[in-house]
Amino acid sequence: MILEVTNVSHGYGARTILENASFRLLKGEHVGLVGANGEGKTTFLNIITGELVPDEGKVTWCNHITTGYLDQYSTLEKGKTIRDILRSAFDHMFELEKEMMALYDKMGDCSPEEMDSLMEEVGEIQSILESGDFYSLDSKIEEYAAGLGLMDIGLDRDVTELSGGQRAKILLTKVLLENPMILILDEPTNFLDENHIMWLKNFLKNYENAFILVSHDIPFLNEVVNVIYHVENAELTRYTGDYYQFKEMYELKKRQIEQAYKKQQKEIAHLKDFIARNKARVATTNLAKDRQRKLDRMDIIEIAREKPKPTFQFKEARTPSREVVTVKDLVIGYNEALTRPLNFTIERNQKIAIKGVNGLGKSTLLKTILGKLKPFSGEVEHGQFLEIGYFQQEENISGITALDYIWNLYPSMTNQEARAALAKCGLTRDHITSQVQVLSGGENAKVRLCKLMLQNINFLVLDEPTNHLDVEAKDELKRALQEFKGTIVLVSHEPEFYNDIATEVWNVEDWTTKIV
Repeated sequence: MILEVTNVSHGYGARTILENASFRLLKGEHVGLVGANGEGKTTFLNIITGELVPDEGKVTWCNHITTGYLDQYSTLEKGKTIRDILRSAFDHMFELEKEMMALYDKMGDCSPEEMDSLMEEVGEIQSILESGDFYSLDSKIEEYAAGLGLMDIGLDRDVTELSGGQRAKILLTKVLLENPMILILDEPTNFLDENHIMWLKNFLKNYENAFILVSHDIPFLNEVVNVIYHVENAELTRYTGDYYQFKEMYELKKRQIEQAYKKQQKEIAHLKDFIARNKARVATTNLAKDRQRKLDRMDIIEIAREKPKPTFQFKEARTPSREVVTVKDLVIGYNEALTRPLNFTIERNQKIAIKGVNGLGKSTLLKTILGKLKPFSGEVEHGQFLEIGYFQQEENISGITALDYIWNLYPSMTNQEARAALAKCGLTRDHITSQVQVLSGGENAKVRLCKLMLQNINFLVLDEPTNHLDVEAKDELKRALQEFKGTIVLVSHEPEFYNDIATEVWNVEDWTTKIV
């Protein structure tokens, strides 16, 4: 047993996130932690990694455990090179080596019994160092860096110069290099392009140690896990098998509970009816009491309330001119050019998906097209009557509730209208009145999508909108985009999402001046 979680409960204010949850992780298990946005997946990971102390319950790790945790909000230290960051993956090993040397020093002056115990401990540390390839660090660093595309950026680059996607890639490489006894990955594919998702998929399939993975990329998740833990209504339930097997078992279990619930409700109604008709009559009062006792002893089956499902719909503005955006000899970039000169036109009702390796300027291209960034050189021209809706990849909204965020943008709405708009996007009363910064990544995305739903739009520009969305919300967003009659430009790393929407796919690798 690597990890045992017993009867853990945790909540924020009146909101219960986990209640009496238990979990076990055995050697070599590949666990997928699944559940809708805001059900508590990230909270659970923070509890087991010690970043959060649960209100109740116990978390027990085995001895000499090493963990590697990649969360959605990891950051990098400024002023360091990529190589420095990757070498720091082995800090715990350098500490273990020190510990081993201290044990050797102790051996100079100890009893035979103590010597046996010290030798055993040294042997344990030595095998941890060897299994972690401690004695061939640099070649291992270069192998992993090549697998996730960091060699093309250059290992001596300062991390502060890099894009968000490139930084996420470095953090992932660092965590994998640590070769921990347990790997904890929260949405690792969010900032990876297709090639590197494939590399990571193969890596995890062949990973000998245990891992816990949170991902809304179901085809990816399904291929690498052999156990599913489902978090729903503050409970954790274990299923053996991959994601699709879990779905079948979950649906079957749900149907069985619903049937048992209906049957029990019928029985309760009959008992109550019998008691009501017979308790007042002397001849049948004992029978009525018997029925009452049976009713009191009954283990009542409860059905969880259905979670609100999001309904997305974009309001269409007036028809714009035929040519929505025209670019002439456009070069994008900040301090250096990221592309060769581009010439293209985005026409009315086109639906374009943009894909390609991170760090080549997909987000920069969107911001330049929208006029939020100046071109490095060249021109961007907008057509007439353009009404733009823009969804940024990440947006930091702090010190404000979801309700106030919408209200500030649309002050003419009533309280009820603003609440109804947020509820339509799948947010509960608790979410609506919570500070946006304490919401999960998926709930935050739903708040920002709500803002777009209230605009009149004929040109929709979306930068990785599915990054944090759960399966249901992702499917609903896909449906809404398919129905939208206007023009769409969408950056995404998920072909199974954009293939059913896009009329054409552009690859930034075809334009870049960088080595891919």
